[in-house]
Amino acid sequence: MAENKKALLIDITKCIGCHSCEVACKAAHELPGDPEPNLSETAFTTVQEHAGKNIRRLCMHCEEPACASACLVGALKKTSYGPVAYDKTKCIGCRYCMIACPNSVPKYEWSKLVPYVKKCDMCVNRVVQGQPTACAEACPTGATMFGGRDQLLREARRRLDNDSSYVQHIYGEREFGGTSVFFISDVPFENLGFTVAPAEEPLPQLTQAALGEVPTVVLVGGSLLAGLYWITQRRREVALAEAAEKASRKEERN
Repeated sequence: MAENKKALLIDITKCIGCHSCEVACKAAHELPGDPEPNLSETAFTTVQEHAGKNIRRLCMHCEEPACASACLVGALKKTSYGPVAYDKTKCIGCRYCMIACPNSVPKYEWSKLVPYVKKCDMCVNRVVQGQPTACAEACPTGATMFGGRDQLLREARRRLDNDSSYVQHIYGEREFGGTSVFFISDVPFENLGFTVAPAEEPLPQLTQAALGEVPTVVLVGGSLLAGLYWITQRRREVALAEAAEKASRKEERN
C-alpha cells in the first residue's frame, strides 16, 4: 500500500530555472497567463531564486495536513495515493485552510463572483490514471521526479550517500509530520527561504489540546457553520443563475 502513495522529489542542484514546470502546470489546469513570481489562484507552482539557487514553491501535500484539519466541512482531505485534494462543492469559503497552512499555499479567488480555494493538487486527475504530474513530465533536467513515496525517499538517500556536496537532510521527510514533496539541496534549507518547522509532529496534533478545551465553542461553531454553509451555497446558486440570465439576455440582444 505504501508504494501506491505517490510523491515528488525535487533536486535543487539540477533545477536550471527554465520555468517549464510552471508552464506545464498552467496548461494542465487551464490557468491563464505566463509564469508568475509567487503562488496565486492562477499559479500553483513557481520557481523563485534564493542564494543563487532556483527553488520551486508548491503545496507540500503533508501526510497529516493542517489545512484539512482546519477545514470543518471536509473540503480538503489527504488521499490514500498522496495528493491533498480539494472538493469545491463542500467549500464554505471560510478560508481557515489559508490560515492553517504553514507555507501559505492555499489561495482564494478574490476576483471571482463565485470564488473557490485554489492550490496544487499534484495533478490528481493524472495520478489516478497512472500518469506523472505535469511538472515532472515537463522537467528537462530531471530536477523534479514523480513516483512512489518510499521509492523517492530511497533515491534521495542514495544521492545524499553518494555525493557529499549535498546537505545531509531530506526536506519533507519529517517536516510537518512528513510530506509527499521532498527536496534535496547543496545549500542549507534555512538559507533558501524554506519554512523551518517548529516540530516533527504533524501540525494538527499541536492544536488538539487547545481544541479539547473548547468543546462548547466547537459545537456552537459547527451549528453556525452549518447555517453559513447553506447561505453560502444559496448565494452561489443565485449568483450563477443571475450570470446565466445575463448571458441569455446578451445573446438575445445579439
